[in-house]
Amino acid sequence: MSSVAVDVRASGRRNIILALAPGLAVTAGIALIAHLASHNIGFLKNYQMIMAIILGALVHNAVGLPAAASEGVAFSLRRILRFSIILLGLQITAQQAIEVGGAGIALIAAGLLSTLFVTVPLGRVLGVPRGLALLVGVGTSICGASAIISAKAAVQGDDEDAAYAIASITLFGTAAILLYPIANGFLHLTPRDFGLWAGASIHEVAQVMATAFDGGPEALRVGAIAKLTRVAMMAPVIIALGEMSVRFGFGRADVKVRPPFPWFLLGFLAMVGVASFVAMPHTDGTPVDLAALFVREQMSGISAATAFLLSMAMAAMGMHTNIRHIRSKGVRPLLLGLFSTLFISLTTLAMIRWLA
Repeated sequence: MSSVAVDVRASGRRNIILALAPGLAVTAGIALIAHLASHNIGFLKNYQMIMAIILGALVHNAVGLPAAASEGVAFSLRRILRFSIILLGLQITAQQAIEVGGAGIALIAAGLLSTLFVTVPLGRVLGVPRGLALLVGVGTSICGASAIISAKAAVQGDDEDAAYAIASITLFGTAAILLYPIANGFLHLTPRDFGLWAGASIHEVAQVMATAFDGGPEALRVGAIAKLTRVAMMAPVIIALGEMSVRFGFGRADVKVRPPFPWFLLGFLAMVGVASFVAMPHTDGTPVDLAALFVREQMSGISAATAFLLSMAMAAMGMHTNIRHIRSKGVRPLLLGLFSTLFISLTTLAMIRWLA
C-alpha cells in the first residue's frame, strides 16, 4: 500500500474524530453532570437517565445546539445507544431472558397491533391526515423514530409528517419516563412487571431504558428484553404496511422497501450468551472459572460504563426534542399522539394485571 493511501486513510479518521468530538463532549458532559447529581443529591437518586434527558432538552430548546456538535450528538443517539444495549446483554442470562415467556411476547404483540389498528381510524375521526395518523401509530406501537422512518419509506410518506410524528413520540415517551415511576408508586408493580410494562408500551429504546433503570436491575433487564422484542417485530409489520399501502392508496406497487435489520440485537444476544456461559455451573456446582478471571470481577465496571453510555444517549435524545415540530400542525395530531400513548400504556398494563 502506498504512503499516499495511508495518509488519506489517516486523514479521514482524523476528520471523523474532529467531526464527532464536539457533540460527544456535549453528551458526555451532560451525562457526567447527571451521574454526579444522581449520586450526590438525595432526591435525585436513580434519576440519572431522566436528568440527562431533561438537561439535553434544556440545552437544545433554551440555548440551541451548535452545528459543529450535530454529528457527535447523532452518533450518541444511534451508535452509543446501540453499543450500550449490547453491553447490557452481559448483565442478562438466557434463563433471565426467557422469563418474559410466551405470555409476555403475546402481550407485547397484542399491545402493538391493537394500538396500530386503533390509532389510524381515530386519526380519521379527529381529522388528522391518514399518512400522519399512520406514522404516529407506528411510532407509538413499535419503536419510535426508526419505525417512523421505515414506515414513511414503505408508504412513501411526507417528510413533514415524519418529523411531526417523531417529535410527538419523543414528547410523550419522555413524559412516560417521568410518569411511570410515579404511577408505580400507586400500582406497586413487581420489578419484573414494571420492566415489562415499560418495555411493552414506551416508544423509544432509550426511553424504555431510562424508565426501567428507575425500577432496579430486574426491571431494566425485563424492560430491555420486552422492548427489543418489539424492535424485532418491526420488520414484519413494516413489510405488511408496504404491501397494504398500495391497496389503500398510500404508495406505488413498483416501490418496495426493506426495513432495516437491527444488527445490534445480534450483539445483545451474543453478550447474553457470554453471560449465560459464565453463569453456567460445573458439575460440582462451582461457577465456570472465566467468571472469576474476568466477567464477574469486571461486572460493576461494565454496569457503570453501560449506565454512563446510556446517559450519553439520553442527553442526545433530549437534544433531539424539538418543540417547534409539535407546534407545526396544531392540536389534533397532538391529541392523537396522546390518545395512542395512553391506549398502549393502559392496554398493556391491564394485560399485565390480568396475567399476574
